[in-house]
Amino acid sequence: MMVFAETLYRDWGQRHAVERVLFREKTEFQDLVIFENPVWGKVMALDGVIQTTERDNHVYHEMMVHVPVLAHGRAKKLLIIGGGDGGALREAVKHPLDQVVMVEIDPAVIDMSKQHLPELSQGAFDDKRAKIVIADGCKYVRETAERFDVIVVDSTDPMGPGAVLFTREFYADCRRCLTPGGVLVTQNGVPYMQADELKQSVGHFKTLFKDGWAMMAAVPTYVGGFMALGWASDDPALRRLSVAEVKPRFDKVNLKTEYYTPEIHVASFALPRKVAALIA
Repeated sequence: MMVFAETLYRDWGQRHAVERVLFREKTEFQDLVIFENPVWGKVMALDGVIQTTERDNHVYHEMMVHVPVLAHGRAKKLLIIGGGDGGALREAVKHPLDQVVMVEIDPAVIDMSKQHLPELSQGAFDDKRAKIVIADGCKYVRETAERFDVIVVDSTDPMGPGAVLFTREFYADCRRCLTPGGVLVTQNGVPYMQADELKQSVGHFKTLFKDGWAMMAAVPTYVGGFMALGWASDDPALRRLSVAEVKPRFDKVNLKTEYYTPEIHVASFALPRKVAALIA
């Protein structure tokens, strides 16, 4: 049986048995592969790094979307930067939003996901509220006249085409695109392995927003401990909601989730001492 060895870290990594390669192509932007694994089902990797799997993607996508949308409480428009696999879009359209815009730089990721990983999007690309834009996310937030209540940056790690999505300039443009009291959530890696990435991003948040922090989620195939999702908003109260405040919003939407609960929502902002010190 073939083996896929992740190349994210030089000195440590994970290996996946490959039962069958479903798709492989070097696109204009990145090396893209989808394969089947006995444990995780279908697995997608970009440039040698695991991006998502059929079995555990719900953790990441549910937390990226449901926490900011339910914390905001009145969101009508949501922007996803990246997210070509459709998982974040799948969770977004579960909410009574008026529109969800997804900006993906590489159309091959969307096409491949629709064909070989439909389990992730579950038809979300066909939702009438979904608007798919093939463009550079940085350029989009710099130039668009649209405004959003929630922005979700579902990016790769800061390498290749994803590197610019971790800069202060990009975060400043995201802030420009937010409505008053809006929320920005970002993918910020595993703190024990990618500490500088989280420290830098939250440092930028604190210079641009009234509230910059992070939340934690346990995604098994993002190895190295709990992963971090960056959080930024000009309304600090949104991060301090109680379970009693979140639960009625959750119940009203009647969300079907596998990881997210109102209790997890609140607890995710409680950071281990070392991580809290990192971004203090």
